[in-house]
Amino acid sequence: MTAAAGRPGPLRVANCSGFYGDRLSAAKEMVEGGPIDVLTGDWLAELTMSILAGNRLKGRPGYARTFLTQMEQVLGTCLDRGIKVVANAGGLDPAGCAEAVAALAGRLGLRASVAHVTGDDLMPLAEPPVNVDTGETLRATPLTANAYLGGRPIAVALEHGADVVVTGRVTDAALVTGPGMWWFGWGPGDLDQLAGSVVAGHVIECGCQATGGNYAFFEEVPGLARCGFPIAELYADGSSVITKHPGTGGLVSTGTVTAQLLYEIASPRYLGPDVTARFDTVRLEQEGPDRVRISGVRGEPPPDTLKVAVTYLGGYRNTMTLVLTGLDLAAKAEIAQEAIWARVPRESFEQVHVELTPLGTGGADSAGTALLRITVMDPDPKKAGRAFSSAVVETGLASYPGFFALTPPGDASPYGVYWPSSIDARAVLPVATVGGARVEVPYTPPPGPVLGEQAGGPPHDAAGVPPYDGDLTAGPVVPLGTVVGARSGDKGGDANLGVWVRDPARYPWLVAFLTVDRLRELLPEVGGLPIERFALPNLHALNFVVHGLLGRGVAASPLLDAQAKALGERLRAVCVPIPP
Repeated sequence: MTAAAGRPGPLRVANCSGFYGDRLSAAKEMVEGGPIDVLTGDWLAELTMSILAGNRLKGRPGYARTFLTQMEQVLGTCLDRGIKVVANAGGLDPAGCAEAVAALAGRLGLRASVAHVTGDDLMPLAEPPVNVDTGETLRATPLTANAYLGGRPIAVALEHGADVVVTGRVTDAALVTGPGMWWFGWGPGDLDQLAGSVVAGHVIECGCQATGGNYAFFEEVPGLARCGFPIAELYADGSSVITKHPGTGGLVSTGTVTAQLLYEIASPRYLGPDVTARFDTVRLEQEGPDRVRISGVRGEPPPDTLKVAVTYLGGYRNTMTLVLTGLDLAAKAEIAQEAIWARVPRESFEQVHVELTPLGTGGADSAGTALLRITVMDPDPKKAGRAFSSAVVETGLASYPGFFALTPPGDASPYGVYWPSSIDARAVLPVATVGGARVEVPYTPPPGPVLGEQAGGPPHDAAGVPPYDGDLTAGPVVPLGTVVGARSGDKGGDANLGVWVRDPARYPWLVAFLTVDRLRELLPEVGGLPIERFALPNLHALNFVVHGLLGRGVAASPLLDAQAKALGERLRAVCVPIPP
């Protein structure tokens, strides 16, 4: 064994991928750009599991093949410098991915210990999974079912001398927490340290989003086109410093880190298999240029269940987008639909979604340009295929003036549905395979009580925030984004919307002004959907969770903004009275 437990910090953990399709050169940039100890990458968004399942059905690998491209560029240098590689690129076939990496090492004349972590794949399921959000029991046949594992099996693989650790479905933060366990010797009871590493992992797992990418105040980010990927310098007490290699573009500030902390979260009690991290205890400090210290994170015991991501084939879909220009846009949209449904009855499809999006500041009745996006979904691929798209094209000379479409008629494509479920953590047995030897890593609860989802949780509202005693209707009417930053994203079928003020003095105003009811007024698209609001006073932020906005998940959502990536920017564009 080559355990590194008890070494002094920092442990320098770099990220080189935030999603399947991220910059291929990033691994080489991180390895050659400066000293690091661990190279990590995240490939497995919820959507990616459906993509990999589709690949596997077509006889293609069930892992992220781009990972091999990156390994070919850096594996030799990593071995020379003692840099460990930890990646969830194994997807649905971590053993196959590890075998491919080992074969690559052989072709390059390298000797590498390549480990893989399994146990997350629960197929075939013993019984139909229950949706944790709705309580429904799945009646369809699952394609995939994967439990979210934690960092412990990664640490075990590193302790047994692995140079490269390939996993399947682990939590994003586990890619940092696992190396931290190995390096510092953290056990299940080191809850604050584990929680700190989870926060650091959450910050860097989306790559350049921590270094200025997709940042609300993007005009302040220098060299965004050459944005460097993030590094977390992790310390024995669980604190960390987020930074990047010198000479790279981008920006690491309390603002960019705050934005990423608010990305794709729900309650401030961030549940994970290793620890429950309290995001409402996070403290940020600008330690220097492109260096932000994270400290004060408190941890609680993890739940006794693991999150499970189930996917199944939902049916087939097809989308046609028409462009409307000039006057009377809403009337033109009606005429277009009447002509289409006269050829293919709307009620003949299982689902139909119509979205009219004005391109400009005016509404759908204003002069200008708008997109009319029509999506049909049905179990029958023929019905949702050319029968629909050709019918749309056939209206081309018998519809509104200025008719044209953005795409030619095409066939329907299959879509997957994400089904969130859970399983008793004791029913899952992670296994780290190193050098052909299997090492089982059974569930080990921390000492003390295991808390439920709501036990001991923070209040939904901003307890302790001084009340705002000003006039909420006073002040110039300007875009909310002049004083507020935002970051939004998907959480299964839900969307999260994090909002923060850069001036702490404005936080009481934000808490008083941006209520759930006000959010409904400013963003009519959320309609009457259930919305939760959570406060994070240390970050001068609010986080909203809009339940059901994305329907049955990203892969099945017919929305133009299917991942709610732009929800925050739409909010920031709304004009409201803002006190001076």
